[in-house]
Amino acid sequence: MYSVGFDLDLTLADTRAGIAAAFDELSQRLGVVIDSDLVISRLGPPLEHELTYWLPPEEIAAAADLYRSLYAVTAVPLTTLMAGAAEAVAEVRRHGGRVIVVTAKNTRDARSTVEALGLEVDEVAGLVFGAGKGMAIADFGAAVYVGDHVADIEAARAGGALSVAVATGPYTEQALRDHGADVVLPDLTGFAAWFEAWRAREIGGVSTVI
Repeated sequence: MYSVGFDLDLTLADTRAGIAAAFDELSQRLGVVIDSDLVISRLGPPLEHELTYWLPPEEIAAAADLYRSLYAVTAVPLTTLMAGAAEAVAEVRRHGGRVIVVTAKNTRDARSTVEALGLEVDEVAGLVFGAGKGMAIADFGAAVYVGDHVADIEAARAGGALSVAVATGPYTEQALRDHGADVVLPDLTGFAAWFEAWRAREIGGVSTVI
């Protein structure tokens, strides 16, 4: 049995429309110009990091609280599955594996997103990014961590997991390879076949790196 960790935004969940709507609402409420198209072009880092582009430091905490208060109503209903996401999770579970979602999104909104999308996962760990995800990945015992951001490659390394990168976020396949991903897929539609083959190689004691 091999357990797998997944990032959320732009890996399992297409949150772009929802996040743009939440930032548009935040912009209106604060009376501050925020370019939501620019925001969704660089998804991955924590919310507070993105807010530094638009607000002075002393206003970020309150703005983050307001954004999160809007998220469930504004963003979650507009969130959809990334191509192949449901099948990827189902493939892990079909082989008896467990699934954890490890994300920079706060845990409450991550859970509500996963539930709204109907994904059957065993655990959700939020508010962690890059190598900071490593402890959750390692504690869960994930052999593989899947993400769209170069920081997810760092996360896999920190958690002692194989890094599987999908080019569905801000980075191309080549950029993900250049940053050291063990495996690069165009998207999650190829994950089930890859996981089946990788699992067979692992059982047979063959190298996992592609």
